[in-house]
Amino acid sequence: MRTKAVAPLAPLALLLLLAPLATACGGDAAGASGTKTVTVTVGYQSKTINTVTAGTLLRSLGLFEQELAARGRKDGVTYKVDWQDYATGAPITAQMTAGKMDIGSMGDFPLLINAARGKELKQPTRLVAVTGYNLRGGLNTVVTAPGSKLESLADLRGKKVSTSVGSAADGTLVRALQRAGIDPASGIEKLNQQPSVGASALQAGSVDALSQFVAWPGQLAYEGRAKALYDGAELNLPTFHGVTVREKFARERAGVLEDFLRAQRKATDHLRTEPVAAAESVAKETGLPAEVVYLYNGANGIATFDPALRPELIDALKQDVPVLKDAKLVSDVDVDAFVDPEPLERAAEGTQPYPTAAAARSELWLKGQTRTQSFDSPRELLKAARGADVRAAYVPDAVTGTLWFADKAVWVAEGPELRAFVTPAGAKAYVDAHKASGARIVDFAEAGALAS
Repeated sequence: MRTKAVAPLAPLALLLLLAPLATACGGDAAGASGTKTVTVTVGYQSKTINTVTAGTLLRSLGLFEQELAARGRKDGVTYKVDWQDYATGAPITAQMTAGKMDIGSMGDFPLLINAARGKELKQPTRLVAVTGYNLRGGLNTVVTAPGSKLESLADLRGKKVSTSVGSAADGTLVRALQRAGIDPASGIEKLNQQPSVGASALQAGSVDALSQFVAWPGQLAYEGRAKALYDGAELNLPTFHGVTVREKFARERAGVLEDFLRAQRKATDHLRTEPVAAAESVAKETGLPAEVVYLYNGANGIATFDPALRPELIDALKQDVPVLKDAKLVSDVDVDAFVDPEPLERAAEGTQPYPTAAAARSELWLKGQTRTQSFDSPRELLKAARGADVRAAYVPDAVTGTLWFADKAVWVAEGPELRAFVTPAGAKAYVDAHKASGARIVDFAEAGALAS
């Protein structure tokens, strides 16, 4: 069979075929109409739901694209956003330090690794904003299987514990074990696993406990697949997630970075003023139960959303460095050099600062309602919930303030008062200290009956 000869391409035609339509990362390219195109690559973690104002929620609202469209009309450039979703911060850092990603969001410990790797690989990054934070550390929790006989962190000695090494949850585990007098390196058998793998291992019984970040502990508890063993807020050390950017991109595309931060503030406004709608939106995008999203991101949620680089958060970041150095995950990090508040200051110019986090209140979400009800005490919530068509009920831990599902909390009755705790150990410690007043642990049904 004979084939017809094809004439070779002319040099100009060949060049046109080989020319990219758009660069992969914060660069320029000529589109088909001759208009310059800039693609901004953003890494996020859809299911790490206290990053939603720089990821899932921001993307679903289209706010960054709106800011870029306005910029494009002024400067004659077509801007595109390439959103890339990951389970943890590590692959985002890998992409950024390879020069393939411009902006990313991740937790405090991964942020430090991001800073260290960026410096090592000559792709320096800068921390430019916060997404969600908890001033006591309540975003990280250690959980066990529902039928586990483990009652406190001290019971983990010699046990198998799953976590993601280098994550904020790993940092919580290390610090908590140290406070319990257990060597984090030799006192437990630590398994370095992705959150989903660790959750499966816990369910299969191949690990005794799981230390993870938002939203895994809440999701597993909500679904009846785990119970809380240790509340990260017991450490009383701030934990947060934030936005990091390649230094080169921040320098060359300063206006685009400010657009991103302005869009992030708008997403934050939406979440703070419409928390139920925001939770429903994030649930739709991620497949997570909206009730779990609201536990963390609601009006009284575990996370407080504010982009500001608060001094207490930066101080906490400095305290995280020795933990990562001991684990040989970083040699050192100059936190002050890593933090760059100027882009956010420019983006937020003329706006009012967000109020600081207030003490959490009990909150009731009834089915079919787009607004929740708040109560001054857990007792009032239980009384209001009696006989109601409840979608979710949340109560703050009596000591740490960490919000938890009312039907998953451990309840203590003390005279006419009812108090809720995230963990059995927290409830037991309170009862032991208040025996004289008749404090006792009761189950959820009895707490509801006492309330009414």
